[in-house]
Amino acid sequence: MPFQKVLPEKLSTSVVRQIELLILRGILRPGERLPPERELSERLGVSRPSLRDAIAELQAQGLLCTRAGSGIFVADVLGSAFSPALTRLFATHDEAVFDYLSFRRDMESLAAERAAQLGSDSDLKVLQAIFDKMEQAHNRRNSEEEAALDAQFHTAIIEASHNVVMLHMMRSMFDLLRTGVFYNRQVMFKQRTTRAALLAQHRAINDAVQARDPGAARAAIAAHLDYVEKALSDQQKAERNERVARQRLEHETGRAKPGQPTPS
Repeated sequence: MPFQKVLPEKLSTSVVRQIELLILRGILRPGERLPPERELSERLGVSRPSLRDAIAELQAQGLLCTRAGSGIFVADVLGSAFSPALTRLFATHDEAVFDYLSFRRDMESLAAERAAQLGSDSDLKVLQAIFDKMEQAHNRRNSEEEAALDAQFHTAIIEASHNVVMLHMMRSMFDLLRTGVFYNRQVMFKQRTTRAALLAQHRAINDAVQARDPGAARAAIAAHLDYVEKALSDQQKAERNERVARQRLEHETGRAKPGQPTPS
C-alpha cells in the first residue's frame, strides 16, 4: 500500500513555508527588510534557533540575503527575469518599446478584468488609496512622484488579479519601465501629452475596477496604453523630422550666399 507514516514538521520548516508564500504572493517584496530576529521570532511564535535555521535555508534558496549591519532582506528575485544582454537589446531598439506596450496591453487588460471580478474589498481599497495619492501628486506637479505612483497603480491591478505568475512576471517588466529601459513619462510630455489626460485615464481604470465592471476595466486599460503608444510614436516621428530639418539647415547655412565667389 502506498501509505507512509506522517512525520511531525519541524518548526523551521513551517517558518520557511510561510515566508515562501509571502514572497510568492507578492506580499514581501524584493528589497524589503525583515523585522529584527527577536521581533520576528515573537511574531511567528518560534524560538530564535528555529528562526535562524529557517533564515539559513531561505538564504540558501536565494530568497533572502544578508546586508552587513543592516539585517535580512528579501532578495532581488526579479533580477534574473531578463539577462543584461537582453536588457541592452531592449534599450537600444525602438521596436522593443512597442512590443512591450502590446504585451502590457494584452496582459494588463486581462489583469484588470480579473481584478474587477476577483479582487477583494481590500484589494480595491489599496488601488483607491494609490489613485488618491496620484491625484495629490498631480496637484503638486511632482512628476517623479507621479511616475512612481503610476507603476504602483498598475502593479496593484496585477496584485488584485490574484495570479502569482502574472504578478512576478509583470513586476519584472515594471522594473525595466522604472529604470527607463523602455520609455520615460517625460518623453510623452514633449508631444504635449497632458498630465491631466494621463490622470483621467487612470481615473477611468480605477472607476471601472471599483465598479467591478470587467468589460469597462479591460477597455480602460487598452485605451490608456493605446494613448501611450501613440504619444511615443508621435515623439519618435517628431525626433526624426527634427534630424532631417537640422540637416537641411546645416546644408543651407553651409552653402555660398548669392554674390559670394565659389571656391575654385
